[in-house]
Amino acid sequence: MMAVLLWILIVLPAVVGGVLCVGGRRTDRVARTLGVGTSAVTSVLAVVAALQRPAVAVPFLAGADFGLRVDGLAAVVLPTVALVALLVLVFAAAWRGGDVPTAPSRFFGLMLLFLAAVLITATADTLPALLLAWEIMGATSYALIGFRWQDPDRVAGGATALLTTRAADLGLYLAAGAALTGGSDLTLSGLAGLPAPWRDVVAGGILVAALGKAAQLPFSFWLSRAMLGPSPVSALLHSAAMVAMGGYLLLRVAPLLAATGWAATVAAWMGALTALLLGAVAIAQRDLKQLLAASTSAQLGFVVMAAGVAGTAGGTTHLVAHAATKALLFLAAGAWLTALGTKQLDGLRGAARRWPVVGISATIGLLALAGVPPLSLWATKDEILAAVRESSTALAVVTLVAAALSAGYAGKVLVVLWARPSADHTAAGIENDFDTEEPGTRSVPSVAQSALIPLAVGAAVLGALALPPLSTEIATVLGVSGEPAATPVELISSGLLAVLVLAAVYRWGTPAPRWAAEWLHLERIVGVVVVAPVLSLAAALARFDDTGLDRTVRHSADRTMWLARRADDVDSGGIDAGVRGVAVAVVRSAREAKRPQTGQLYQYYVQVIVLLLFAALLLIVVI
Repeated sequence: MMAVLLWILIVLPAVVGGVLCVGGRRTDRVARTLGVGTSAVTSVLAVVAALQRPAVAVPFLAGADFGLRVDGLAAVVLPTVALVALLVLVFAAAWRGGDVPTAPSRFFGLMLLFLAAVLITATADTLPALLLAWEIMGATSYALIGFRWQDPDRVAGGATALLTTRAADLGLYLAAGAALTGGSDLTLSGLAGLPAPWRDVVAGGILVAALGKAAQLPFSFWLSRAMLGPSPVSALLHSAAMVAMGGYLLLRVAPLLAATGWAATVAAWMGALTALLLGAVAIAQRDLKQLLAASTSAQLGFVVMAAGVAGTAGGTTHLVAHAATKALLFLAAGAWLTALGTKQLDGLRGAARRWPVVGISATIGLLALAGVPPLSLWATKDEILAAVRESSTALAVVTLVAAALSAGYAGKVLVVLWARPSADHTAAGIENDFDTEEPGTRSVPSVAQSALIPLAVGAAVLGALALPPLSTEIATVLGVSGEPAATPVELISSGLLAVLVLAAVYRWGTPAPRWAAEWLHLERIVGVVVVAPVLSLAAALARFDDTGLDRTVRHSADRTMWLARRADDVDSGGIDAGVRGVAVAVVRSAREAKRPQTGQLYQYYVQVIVLLLFAALLLIVVI
């Protein structure tokens, strides 16, 4: 029965999503209802699955099953994904224009297909299941980011996201091949037991794939281009879904990383550097969604760090708290974009005052992002910091600076959202800052606002998962023990640091480092270092093919045709003529041999006498 529950959990959104995608305009009228209703049922099933812990396995490949299992880690993350998706779809269903697409069947269908892929990813127990979900997740994310296909920039943004993550995904295929070669049964839990060097190859491949999905360095730039998608898409993809799944995968294979002796260290430092540098990128942004995107990479950096320093409990609670916080902030950004026609910070001065529910909810999310106690990311971040301090002092210093940057970019947005427009600004016409990206509606539907409230509650209270006594329960559910916990002094110190940084931002503002404004020029660097050489190599190979291989093939074909014609001449003029000559001679001989066959007996006697005379003559000559 529980196995059936798990199948329904992933099949239901997949089937309904597929029906909506192919239904087109015929299902537009019911798309919103079906989308929200299916997501609600899926959320209930996810909670039940988290409590019952079902598992299924069916034959898929020789020696490897398609396996799904709700273990302790999935039991925590699975309901988070489903509930965040539900609230995002409620928000999207309440909208009728602006930033929300006008093709509801295709939109809600793709969102449900994407949700199904994420649910499979979260419950995947074997590499074949993970690979299938990974592929579907990437394909549907491309379709969602480039949903407005009439806009070339949006399609290009989706293509950048797809190609960048697909390049990193090759690591997952490499890992699967190495695991199969090394004799693994392809279960994720069994990868740590592989012999060297296959274990190292598997760890390296998974690490690259996860860093790509989680938008960690050097892959972070794709997240900037993904912001061209609709805000509900950003809210789901970059909070509890695709980006989060990169960090989630590393948490799941943390024993494998530790077993290699090097992969855990690489993960920790890549996460720390991403948290630091992308935090600087966030501070430099003047576009709210770009700021939130950079902060997503930075916050996922803390999760990646946790996987590298054996801080699974802290990484898991941070992942959950960040999902609620970031979904809230992306939806708020989408609300302001649709209502005011802009997501530029210059145009959002005082936006929190216009719609108090949106403003207060976003404020809770931003204060949580800053690490202000007692809100969620304060405690979860400190739990990761405790594990980092046990691992490396240098790593702890970088992490602490990254945490301070979190307060910096959150404070930058808070100051703008609650600022009162100056007299000069008002006199110049604040309305001139509106409708710079699309026509604003000047309203936020009440149902859409209501979807923000549960997320704001989550951003406020989910930090309790990282504090006693719930932290002990979480550790038990996850099956981990002995992980360091933040002391009261450390919690108070980090909270005080966040408050001081916010006060400094309010008093002096934030710097805008030019070197970070363009996302560290990562896309350009990748273009120069990777894309340009690959294209040059492809062009060189094409020229070699045209001037070398192709010419050789054509020359070989010409010579073959010449030889074929010569062979045909020999056949027609020689062999064939000879055969025909022999045939004619045989026919003539047959006619001549037939001529004596008259049926007259005396002629046969004559022939016998002639033959005898010829034999006697021959004997005489020989003797």
